[in-house]
Amino acid sequence: MHGRILRLALPSILANITVPLVGMADTAIAGHLGHASFIGGVAVGTMLFDLLYWNFGFLRVGTGGLAAQAYGRKDMREAAMIFQRGFITSMLCALAVWVLQWFVVQGAFLVIDCTPQVKELALTYFNIRIWAAPATLSMFVFKGWFIGMQDTVRPMAIDVFVNIVNIVASLLFTLRTPLGFAGVAWGTLLAQYSGLLLSFILLFAKYRHIFKGADVRVSMRGGRLASFFKMNGNLFLRSVCMILIYIGFTTISAHFGDELLAVSSILMKLLMIFSFFIDGFAYAGEALSGRYVGERQRGLFNDAVRKIFIWGAGISVLFLFVYGFAGRFLLGIMTDDNTVIELSLGYMPWLMLMPLLGGAAFIWDGVFVGATETKTIRNSMIFAAAGFFLFYYAGIALAGIPASGLMEDAVSVASDGTVSVAGKASLGIHILCGAYFAHLVIRSLYMTLRYRPLVKRKFSSVPV
Repeated sequence: MHGRILRLALPSILANITVPLVGMADTAIAGHLGHASFIGGVAVGTMLFDLLYWNFGFLRVGTGGLAAQAYGRKDMREAAMIFQRGFITSMLCALAVWVLQWFVVQGAFLVIDCTPQVKELALTYFNIRIWAAPATLSMFVFKGWFIGMQDTVRPMAIDVFVNIVNIVASLLFTLRTPLGFAGVAWGTLLAQYSGLLLSFILLFAKYRHIFKGADVRVSMRGGRLASFFKMNGNLFLRSVCMILIYIGFTTISAHFGDELLAVSSILMKLLMIFSFFIDGFAYAGEALSGRYVGERQRGLFNDAVRKIFIWGAGISVLFLFVYGFAGRFLLGIMTDDNTVIELSLGYMPWLMLMPLLGGAAFIWDGVFVGATETKTIRNSMIFAAAGFFLFYYAGIALAGIPASGLMEDAVSVASDGTVSVAGKASLGIHILCGAYFAHLVIRSLYMTLRYRPLVKRKFSSVPV
């Protein structure tokens, strides 16, 4: 079982580590074009896509859980139809994105405050890259389906390939053609469609026989399609709640001034490093739990969950020490601003706590996705989002911290370089970190309590 877990988790971890390279490459290329506004244009443009595509995470998650169960039942015909439903749904979502793109941009810039030059560059980036929507969204389906089929090597190969093409193409288009800044977006566009082509090649190289005789019209008929959309509707609501938490975290941080906004952003980026590793085991949980639900193997299901949590606990303890002993080094990689580094060190204990008690939330997500218990996943995120905002606003009310208006002079630097933070501003960020920590604990506790009912429902006719 440990071998099965590692064979699924390690390729996913390697793929996750490459994810930030796209944004880093685009930012680095833009940073050599002569003006800071180019970096700002990529940053804002990339954020627009992060907010947009995060809503469609259900395409990967929903497809993966269903495919894993079909694999467990050895029902390859159903596995093929699950892919077909997911792929067609991704095309419909891409069409909706194209139709609604103007409203998305206009709505986003109502809350994004930037200079006219950065806005113009961000729009240039967005208006080119948006045409990659079919490739980007359909690759969510490919990734989920491959994971469900107990294959995490192919998604890793696709991610690495896309990142390499993106870096090379963006460099060539930006620095070797008249496209200039627009070449960054064109490079990403080419990389996405190249990844889609590779996805099809890898799909049919191994799974061609599964799709023989699979009728698309049958896969979209009646109850199958309705059930697919109902499940994905729950996952969509989960994504919306996650976005609300991350947007809330950023906008609330901005209330305390630029320095503390930078601190909060860096802490979130460092927490993402942990998520890259723990998500690998969450994907293993998704694949194996779905497989054993399909096979009706109660004992193997419980064994897989138990051993995945052992690995997850190991990763959490590892990052406790990473954040504890290498915190200053990691902060130095993120910024060379000594003020931000010194401020961030004061909040590192929160970063050390989050993997220990929050890591279970990531693992449970994978287990419940594989078991297609999407109602539980949806409810956990609704309760977590409510908990996040209630914790924060109750906390600042008790502390007497104003809920709106920029806190001027929250951070001051003395002539000798000593950094000081206004008491209420410092407390406000601690309360915000506590609220984020609370949302992770709520997710973990809720799904822990729902685990036994899950096993009972899925294996009611299977002897203990």
